[in-house]
Amino acid sequence: MEEKIRELTLHLKTLERALATLKDIFQEPYSVIVRDATIQRFEYTFELAWKMFRKAAKVEGIDTGSPRQAIRAVYDAKLIEDTDIWFQMLDERNRVSHTYRELTAEEVFESARQLPELLQKAIVSVKQRYNIEEEK
Repeated sequence: MEEKIRELTLHLKTLERALATLKDIFQEPYSVIVRDATIQRFEYTFELAWKMFRKAAKVEGIDTGSPRQAIRAVYDAKLIEDTDIWFQMLDERNRVSHTYRELTAEEVFESARQLPELLQKAIVSVKQRYNIEEEK
């Protein structure tokens, strides 16, 4: 179990750096380039998020193979409060390959705005559950 928590801790550091880049992009004035950069940052941040969920599930003794299974597992472990919003984020991540459509790009951009707060809550919950200290 100690090794699983160590892996989770290392993954959290990477995830938090990715989350910081996503938060940073929202400080920029809107443009198509900012929108597209946001979508890219959303995509890799979400990827790291669901993989963090998979690692947390593993600590709980549950093996998951897909993002949906990982989301359900951390919900069952009470690490997140709502699966619907996370499934929505997953659907948006899956739509990223279709962002050449202007409307899709705008919709994914708007959804990406929700991820920082949502993910920050999940990170805090995971850190509290496994006694992972905040990095100074």
